[in-house]
Amino acid sequence: MSDASQPRNPHGSPVWDPSHQGTGPSDSGSRSPGPHAEDGLAAGGVTFAGVLMLVNGVLAVLQGIAAIAEDDVYGRIGDYVYKINLTGWGWILLIVGVVSAAAGGGILKGAAWARVTGILLASVSLVLQFLFLPYAPVWSIVLIAIDVFVIWALAVYRPTAR
Repeated sequence: MSDASQPRNPHGSPVWDPSHQGTGPSDSGSRSPGPHAEDGLAAGGVTFAGVLMLVNGVLAVLQGIAAIAEDDVYGRIGDYVYKINLTGWGWILLIVGVVSAAAGGGILKGAAWARVTGILLASVSLVLQFLFLPYAPVWSIVLIAIDVFVIWALAVYRPTAR
């Protein structure tokens, strides 16, 4: 569409017309068949969420091994309503970490099952980190924030049909 054929306002500049969005000269055939521009944040977020799940899974495995190996690795801060043996926490973190790392790898490969599994695991991780607050308060709060992002990124992303 040439610049002369665009509607103009009284000041002479082109009027924005949403029906012509994406049809201008700058979009002429240079577009890749991947996600659309409006999906950019979600597409990038899903990749980042996959990496976060993979890394957090590995870290949870290491955290679980540390808790299983030594009961005094983590110091309890104050009294807390939810009391679970630290060895029990270690096994929980180890299992969730292995599954989370596998789901993170699946997300990076584009598997649809991994997105659903990732949302469920990030939700479980969020609750577990809340319960783990007395042992590692700052780390738990950071992971809760990461879990919220992962849930958002995996929930909003809608892959385009290829």
